[in-house]
Amino acid sequence: MKDEQRAPSIIVSLLPVIILVVMLFFTIRMLGTDAMGGASQICLLTAGGVSVLIGMVFYGKQWLDFQNDIVDNIAGTTPALIILLIIGALSGVWMLSGVVPTLIYYGLQLISPRFFLLSACVICAAVSVLTGSSWTTIATIGIALLGIGKAQGFSEGWIAGAIISGAYFGDKISPLSDTTVLASSVSGVPLFTHIRYMMLTTVPSLCIALVVFTVYGLTFNATEAATMDAFQTALASRFNISLWLLIVPILTGVMIARKVPSIITLFVSAVLAEVFMLIFQPDVVREVAGHGVSGGEVWLKGALLSLSTSTSLTTDHAALADLISTRGMAGMIETVWLILCAMIFGGAIKAGGTIAGISRLFTRLARRRTGIVTSTVGGGLLVNLCTADQYISIILTCNMFKDIYERNGYETRLLSRTTEDAVTVTSVLIPWNTCGLTQATVLGVPTIIYLPYCIFNYVSPLMSILVAATGYKIFRSLPQIHNKA
Repeated sequence: MKDEQRAPSIIVSLLPVIILVVMLFFTIRMLGTDAMGGASQICLLTAGGVSVLIGMVFYGKQWLDFQNDIVDNIAGTTPALIILLIIGALSGVWMLSGVVPTLIYYGLQLISPRFFLLSACVICAAVSVLTGSSWTTIATIGIALLGIGKAQGFSEGWIAGAIISGAYFGDKISPLSDTTVLASSVSGVPLFTHIRYMMLTTVPSLCIALVVFTVYGLTFNATEAATMDAFQTALASRFNISLWLLIVPILTGVMIARKVPSIITLFVSAVLAEVFMLIFQPDVVREVAGHGVSGGEVWLKGALLSLSTSTSLTTDHAALADLISTRGMAGMIETVWLILCAMIFGGAIKAGGTIAGISRLFTRLARRRTGIVTSTVGGGLLVNLCTADQYISIILTCNMFKDIYERNGYETRLLSRTTEDAVTVTSVLIPWNTCGLTQATVLGVPTIIYLPYCIFNYVSPLMSILVAATGYKIFRSLPQIHNKA
């Protein structure tokens, strides 16, 4: 009782979050996409500092509590940071080796502009279901599809929205997905029971997204065929386009199908692409290496720079020049910096009692079926905003609402489904969340640019509330308690 009395009130708990949102609003408004260069990090650290100050000065909390939660938060993101750095290397060498240019070259011939957005979403959905990873899907086939869409004249926002919508559909329902496994295990729901129940909200959400992408594609004035032919010609003149290069994505797909760990798969894929670059793109290697080196140093320097740093190849085609520029591992450093600051903020507010305050707020609102589901969606979104990590958010959301569902007699599969509808798919829409940061960096499209076009990602939580309102397939284990929508 003593600890509970010293816990921050709901208003005080939300204060660091409000400060963060206000600071980020003005920061992004002033600096735009340059906010990631350090200003957003300062906002996160400042809001975290406010949480520490409130907790230590007014509620008698110890610094060691904050330090431990911050360290635990950062430690939990270590695999993601490793993957992010490898993705930086992978995206660079897949481009310079000719793998992505080859996929774009043949993709322009196979995918009709009218159905490009539809095709991009379906392809990414299929790949993500098979891989269980939205990150891997976007970092490989997603980059190629982005190039195809640009060549056909689509805006970056629409392309990224279609790619992300498909990738997160697969991530959400694949039995190989770590978030799917996490949500089911934390809720105590069998994995395939959880997946089957999610279909009731996930499939309709995807169908709505596909309809939107199809309608827009049919009404869109795509780039003329002559312009696309010129783009293909520019690709062929800059890179050695060869079907042999498709061995790299095919072998990557085989490793994914055999459930090789993501870090190993991405690393091996990057090494394979590096070998193919040295074989098929000697001119590119020489240009990357630059002047002043000769002999074997050319190949060694070109290989190292293709993985580690930004590159820009010469070409007469302006759109192609922008597309084939790479950032390598170094291009991920700002994102890693931002993720670390986000984890510091998340640890600070957790130790400071903000999460407990949010839990009390939504517990009061969760009275009836629709209210319970709506509160879960709102709570999941708010925790996602606060902790900046979808894994932490899934665990906290399930723990926050598990007693409420049990007390009201609702099956835990409703909790696991609602949590995924609220947390997994919306994480990529939050600019400072690990998912939002990663996908914006990998695709080179700021979160605020692609956010309006991720149809699937914001229809999913709304669909969860709508299905709850209808009561479809929602059963109760306590029939003696009468609960209205």
